[in-house]
Amino acid sequence: MTAPTFETLLYAVEDGIATITLNRPEKLNAFTARMMKELIGVFDITDGDDAVKAVIITGAGRAFCAGADLSAGGATFDRTNPQALEREEGKVGDIYRDGGGRVTLRMYDSLKPIIGAINGAAVGVGVTMQLPMDIRLASTEAKFGFVFARRGITPEACSSWFLPRLVGLQTALEWCYTGRVFGAQEAHERGLVRSLHAPEDLLPAARALAREIADNTAPVSVALTRQLLWRMAGADHPMEAHKADSRAIQSRGAAGDAKEGVSSFLEKRVPAYPDKVSSDLPDIWPAWGEHPFE
Repeated sequence: MTAPTFETLLYAVEDGIATITLNRPEKLNAFTARMMKELIGVFDITDGDDAVKAVIITGAGRAFCAGADLSAGGATFDRTNPQALEREEGKVGDIYRDGGGRVTLRMYDSLKPIIGAINGAAVGVGVTMQLPMDIRLASTEAKFGFVFARRGITPEACSSWFLPRLVGLQTALEWCYTGRVFGAQEAHERGLVRSLHAPEDLLPAARALAREIADNTAPVSVALTRQLLWRMAGADHPMEAHKADSRAIQSRGAAGDAKEGVSSFLEKRVPAYPDKVSSDLPDIWPAWGEHPFE
Protein backbone atom coordinates (compact mmCIF):
# COMPACT_ATOMS: atom_id res chain seq x y z
CA MET A 1 0.00 0.00 0.00
CA THR A 2 1.33 3.44 -0.96
CA ALA A 3 2.00 5.58 2.10
CA PRO A 4 -0.43 8.53 2.26
CA THR A 5 0.92 12.05 2.47
CA PHE A 6 -0.43 14.82 4.67
CA GLU A 7 0.25 18.50 5.30
CA THR A 8 0.13 18.36 9.10
CA LEU A 9 0.93 14.72 9.88
CA LEU A 10 3.61 12.15 9.23
CA TYR A 11 2.40 8.58 8.77
CA ALA A 12 4.39 5.36 8.67
CA VAL A 13 3.64 1.67 9.14
CA GLU A 14 6.34 -0.76 10.22
CA ASP A 15 5.85 -4.39 11.26
CA GLY A 16 2.17 -3.93 12.06
CA ILE A 17 2.53 -0.65 13.97
CA ALA A 18 1.28 2.64 12.50
CA THR A 19 2.92 5.81 13.81
CA ILE A 20 1.07 9.11 13.40
CA THR A 21 3.19 12.18 14.13
CA LEU A 22 1.64 15.64 14.50
CA ASN A 23 3.96 17.59 12.24
CA ARG A 24 3.85 21.36 12.64
CA PRO A 25 6.94 21.63 14.86
CA GLU A 26 7.53 25.29 14.06
CA LYS A 27 4.06 25.99 15.55
CA LEU A 28 4.40 23.46 18.39
CA ASN A 29 2.01 21.23 16.42
CA ALA A 30 -0.89 23.62 17.03
CA PHE A 31 -4.28 22.26 15.95
CA THR A 32 -5.78 23.59 12.72
CA ALA A 33 -8.71 22.76 10.44
CA ARG A 34 -6.34 20.86 8.18
CA MET A 35 -4.99 18.81 11.10
CA MET A 36 -8.54 18.01 12.21
CA LYS A 37 -9.49 16.68 8.79
CA GLU A 38 -6.26 14.74 8.41
CA LEU A 39 -6.58 13.12 11.83
CA ILE A 40 -10.12 12.00 11.02
CA GLY A 41 -8.92 10.65 7.68
CA VAL A 42 -5.87 8.83 9.01
CA PHE A 43 -8.04 6.70 11.31
CA ASP A 44 -10.07 5.67 8.28
CA ILE A 45 -6.75 4.46 6.85
CA THR A 46 -5.64 2.55 9.94
CA ASP A 47 -9.06 0.92 10.35
CA GLY A 48 -9.05 -0.19 6.71
CA ASP A 49 -5.52 -1.60 6.67
CA ASP A 50 -5.33 -5.15 8.06
CA ALA A 51 -1.54 -4.80 8.24
CA VAL A 52 -2.02 -2.28 11.07
CA LYS A 53 -2.39 -3.97 14.46
CA ALA A 54 -1.77 -0.93 16.72
CA VAL A 55 -1.43 2.85 16.38
CA ILE A 56 1.00 5.23 18.11
CA ILE A 57 0.44 9.01 18.14
CA THR A 58 3.22 11.44 19.01
CA GLY A 59 4.42 14.95 18.12
CA ALA A 60 7.33 16.27 16.09
CA GLY A 61 9.84 18.51 17.81
CA ARG A 62 9.57 19.65 21.42
CA ALA A 63 5.78 19.69 21.77
CA PHE A 64 3.00 17.18 21.43
CA CYS A 65 0.36 19.80 20.59
CA ALA A 66 0.16 23.33 21.99
CA GLY A 67 -3.61 23.53 21.52
CA ALA A 68 -5.59 25.44 18.91
CA ASP A 69 -3.69 27.65 16.49
CA LEU A 70 -4.34 31.15 17.86
CA SER A 71 -3.17 33.03 14.78
CA ALA A 72 -6.64 34.55 14.35
CA GLY A 73 -6.22 36.30 17.69
CA GLY A 74 -9.33 37.10 19.69
CA ALA A 75 -11.54 35.77 16.90
CA THR A 76 -10.03 32.27 17.11
CA PHE A 77 -13.08 30.72 18.80
CA ASP A 78 -15.73 32.98 17.28
CA ARG A 79 -18.03 30.87 15.14
CA THR A 80 -18.56 33.80 12.79
CA ASN A 81 -14.84 33.61 12.00
CA PRO A 82 -14.20 31.66 8.74
CA GLN A 83 -11.15 29.90 10.24
CA ALA A 84 -13.21 28.58 13.13
CA LEU A 85 -16.05 27.56 10.84
CA GLU A 86 -13.68 25.58 8.62
CA ARG A 87 -12.45 23.65 11.64
CA GLU A 88 -15.95 23.06 12.97
CA GLU A 89 -18.01 22.65 9.82
CA GLY A 90 -21.39 21.02 10.12
CA LYS A 91 -24.36 22.14 12.19
CA VAL A 92 -27.02 20.54 14.33
CA GLY A 93 -29.81 23.06 14.47
CA ASP A 94 -28.02 26.34 15.08
CA ILE A 95 -24.97 24.76 16.79
CA TYR A 96 -21.70 24.31 14.95
CA ARG A 97 -19.89 21.06 15.70
CA ASP A 98 -16.68 21.30 17.71
CA GLY A 99 -13.65 20.29 15.65
CA GLY A 100 -11.84 18.63 18.53
CA GLY A 101 -14.95 16.58 19.22
CA ARG A 102 -15.07 15.39 15.64
CA VAL A 103 -11.53 14.04 16.09
CA THR A 104 -12.14 12.37 19.45
CA LEU A 105 -15.38 10.77 18.28
CA ARG A 106 -13.47 9.28 15.34
CA MET A 107 -10.77 8.02 17.70
CA TYR A 108 -13.44 6.56 19.98
CA ASP A 109 -14.70 4.51 17.02
CA SER A 110 -11.22 3.24 16.10
CA LEU A 111 -10.96 -0.50 15.51
CA LYS A 112 -7.25 -0.48 16.37
CA PRO A 113 -5.76 0.23 19.80
CA ILE A 114 -4.30 3.73 20.16
CA ILE A 115 -1.18 4.46 22.23
CA GLY A 116 -0.23 8.07 22.96
CA ALA A 117 3.48 8.90 23.23
CA ILE A 118 3.21 12.38 24.72
CA ASN A 119 6.61 13.91 24.04
CA GLY A 120 6.16 17.52 25.21
CA ALA A 121 3.69 20.31 25.86
CA ALA A 122 0.05 19.24 25.52
CA VAL A 123 -2.55 21.88 26.35
CA GLY A 124 -6.09 22.66 25.25
CA VAL A 125 -7.07 20.33 22.42
CA GLY A 126 -3.52 18.98 22.67
CA VAL A 127 -4.56 17.24 25.88
CA THR A 128 -8.25 16.61 25.21
CA MET A 129 -7.43 14.76 21.97
CA GLN A 130 -5.45 12.29 24.11
CA LEU A 131 -8.43 11.23 26.19
CA PRO A 132 -9.86 8.60 23.80
CA MET A 133 -6.41 7.08 23.34
CA ASP A 134 -6.35 3.74 25.10
CA ILE A 135 -2.98 4.06 26.84
CA ARG A 136 -0.90 7.22 27.26
CA LEU A 137 2.86 7.21 27.94
CA ALA A 138 4.58 10.52 28.60
CA SER A 139 8.03 12.02 28.53
CA THR A 140 9.27 13.31 31.87
CA GLU A 141 9.44 16.69 30.11
CA ALA A 142 5.77 16.71 29.04
CA LYS A 143 3.36 19.30 30.41
CA PHE A 144 -0.42 19.30 30.37
CA GLY A 145 -3.12 21.91 30.75
CA PHE A 146 -6.90 22.09 30.46
CA VAL A 147 -6.54 25.85 29.94
CA PHE A 148 -10.00 26.64 28.55
CA ALA A 149 -11.29 28.78 31.42
CA ARG A 150 -8.13 30.91 31.12
CA ARG A 151 -9.05 31.59 27.48
CA GLY A 152 -12.67 32.44 28.27
CA ILE A 153 -14.07 29.25 26.75
CA THR A 154 -15.05 25.77 27.99
CA PRO A 155 -13.60 22.25 27.64
CA GLU A 156 -14.26 20.62 24.28
CA ALA A 157 -13.44 17.46 22.30
CA CYS A 158 -15.98 15.47 24.39
CA SER A 159 -13.65 15.90 27.38
CA SER A 160 -16.59 16.38 29.77
CA TRP A 161 -17.36 12.71 29.04
CA PHE A 162 -13.84 11.30 28.81
CA LEU A 163 -11.89 13.14 31.49
CA PRO A 164 -13.91 12.24 34.63
CA ARG A 165 -13.91 8.60 33.54
CA LEU A 166 -10.12 8.62 33.39
CA VAL A 167 -9.14 10.63 36.46
CA GLY A 168 -12.30 11.03 38.53
CA LEU A 169 -14.62 14.01 38.83
CA GLN A 170 -12.68 15.86 41.53
CA THR A 171 -9.40 15.93 39.58
CA ALA A 172 -11.21 16.74 36.33
CA LEU A 173 -12.94 19.70 37.94
CA GLU A 174 -9.76 21.00 39.59
CA TRP A 175 -7.79 20.89 36.36
CA CYS A 176 -10.59 22.53 34.35
CA TYR A 177 -11.53 25.13 36.98
CA THR A 178 -7.96 26.35 37.47
CA GLY A 179 -6.74 25.94 33.92
CA ARG A 180 -3.22 25.57 35.29
CA VAL A 181 -0.44 23.81 33.44
CA PHE A 182 0.96 20.82 35.35
CA GLY A 183 3.85 18.46 34.89
CA ALA A 184 4.19 14.85 33.86
CA GLN A 185 4.58 13.63 37.42
CA GLU A 186 1.16 14.97 38.44
CA ALA A 187 -0.37 13.56 35.26
CA HIS A 188 1.04 10.17 36.20
CA GLU A 189 0.03 10.31 39.87
CA ARG A 190 -3.57 11.20 39.00
CA GLY A 191 -3.95 8.58 36.29
CA LEU A 192 -3.90 10.64 33.10
CA VAL A 193 -0.82 8.79 31.85
CA ARG A 194 0.25 5.20 32.43
CA SER A 195 4.02 5.70 32.74
CA LEU A 196 6.82 8.26 32.48
CA HIS A 197 9.94 7.86 30.38
CA ALA A 198 13.11 9.77 29.64
CA PRO A 199 12.62 11.61 26.33
CA GLU A 200 14.89 9.23 24.41
CA ASP A 201 13.08 6.20 25.83
CA LEU A 202 9.50 7.32 25.14
CA LEU A 203 8.98 6.03 21.59
CA PRO A 204 10.84 2.76 22.23
CA ALA A 205 8.57 2.14 25.22
CA ALA A 206 5.45 2.91 23.14
CA ARG A 207 6.67 0.61 20.38
CA ALA A 208 7.39 -2.19 22.85
CA LEU A 209 3.82 -1.95 24.14
CA ALA A 210 2.42 -1.88 20.59
CA ARG A 211 4.64 -4.85 19.73
CA GLU A 212 3.16 -6.85 22.62
CA ILE A 213 -0.30 -6.30 21.12
CA ALA A 214 0.66 -6.85 17.49
CA ASP A 215 2.62 -10.05 18.06
CA ASN A 216 0.32 -11.92 20.42
CA THR A 217 -3.33 -11.01 19.99
CA ALA A 218 -6.12 -11.56 17.47
CA PRO A 219 -6.92 -8.23 15.74
CA VAL A 220 -10.68 -8.87 15.56
CA SER A 221 -10.74 -9.71 19.27
CA VAL A 222 -8.82 -6.52 20.07
CA ALA A 223 -11.19 -4.42 17.94
CA LEU A 224 -14.22 -5.88 19.71
CA THR A 225 -12.61 -5.57 23.14
CA ARG A 226 -11.81 -1.90 22.51
CA GLN A 227 -15.39 -1.13 21.57
CA LEU A 228 -16.85 -3.20 24.42
CA LEU A 229 -14.83 -1.47 27.12
CA TRP A 230 -15.26 2.07 25.78
CA ARG A 231 -18.97 1.76 25.03
CA MET A 232 -19.79 0.04 28.29
CA ALA A 233 -18.14 2.89 30.20
CA GLY A 234 -21.37 4.78 29.60
CA ALA A 235 -23.88 1.92 29.89
CA ASP A 236 -26.80 2.28 32.28
CA HIS A 237 -26.66 -1.26 33.67
CA PRO A 238 -24.29 -4.28 33.56
CA MET A 239 -27.01 -6.15 31.66
CA GLU A 240 -26.05 -4.06 28.62
CA ALA A 241 -22.51 -5.40 28.91
CA HIS A 242 -23.83 -8.94 29.43
CA LYS A 243 -25.82 -8.73 26.19
CA ALA A 244 -22.88 -7.41 24.19
CA ASP A 245 -20.39 -9.79 25.81
CA SER A 246 -22.64 -12.75 25.06
CA ARG A 247 -22.96 -11.84 21.38
CA ALA A 248 -19.22 -11.25 21.11
CA ILE A 249 -18.08 -14.47 22.78
CA GLN A 250 -20.56 -16.53 20.76
CA SER A 251 -19.33 -15.02 17.51
CA ARG A 252 -15.65 -15.27 18.42
CA GLY A 253 -15.93 -18.79 19.80
CA ALA A 254 -17.04 -20.15 16.43
CA ALA A 255 -14.42 -18.22 14.46
CA GLY A 256 -11.07 -19.35 13.12
CA ASP A 257 -9.22 -17.09 15.55
CA ALA A 258 -10.51 -18.99 18.58
CA LYS A 259 -9.50 -22.32 17.10
CA GLU A 260 -6.04 -20.94 16.31
CA GLY A 261 -5.69 -19.28 19.70
CA VAL A 262 -6.33 -22.52 21.57
CA SER A 263 -4.32 -24.69 19.16
CA SER A 264 -1.28 -22.43 19.22
CA PHE A 265 -1.37 -22.34 23.02
CA LEU A 266 -1.55 -26.13 23.31
CA GLU A 267 1.14 -26.59 20.67
CA LYS A 268 3.35 -23.91 22.28
CA ARG A 269 3.84 -21.94 19.07
CA VAL A 270 3.29 -18.38 17.85
CA PRO A 271 -0.33 -17.92 16.71
CA ALA A 272 -1.28 -17.02 13.15
CA TYR A 273 -4.78 -15.60 13.46
CA PRO A 274 -6.75 -15.93 10.20
CA ASP A 275 -9.60 -13.45 10.75
CA LYS A 276 -9.39 -9.85 9.50
CA VAL A 277 -10.89 -6.68 10.94
CA SER A 278 -11.84 -5.50 7.45
CA SER A 279 -14.02 -8.53 6.69
CA ASP A 280 -14.70 -10.58 9.84
CA LEU A 281 -15.81 -8.05 12.46
CA PRO A 282 -19.24 -9.14 13.76
CA ASP A 283 -22.06 -6.73 14.57
CA ILE A 284 -22.59 -7.50 18.24
CA TRP A 285 -25.23 -4.92 19.06
CA PRO A 286 -27.82 -2.83 17.25
CA ALA A 287 -26.86 0.61 15.97
CA TRP A 288 -23.16 -0.25 15.69
CA GLY A 289 -21.33 2.98 14.85
CA GLU A 290 -24.42 5.18 14.82
CA HIS A 291 -24.21 8.62 16.44
CA PRO A 292 -26.73 11.46 16.63
CA PHE A 293 -24.59 13.71 14.43
CA GLU A 294 -24.27 11.20 11.57
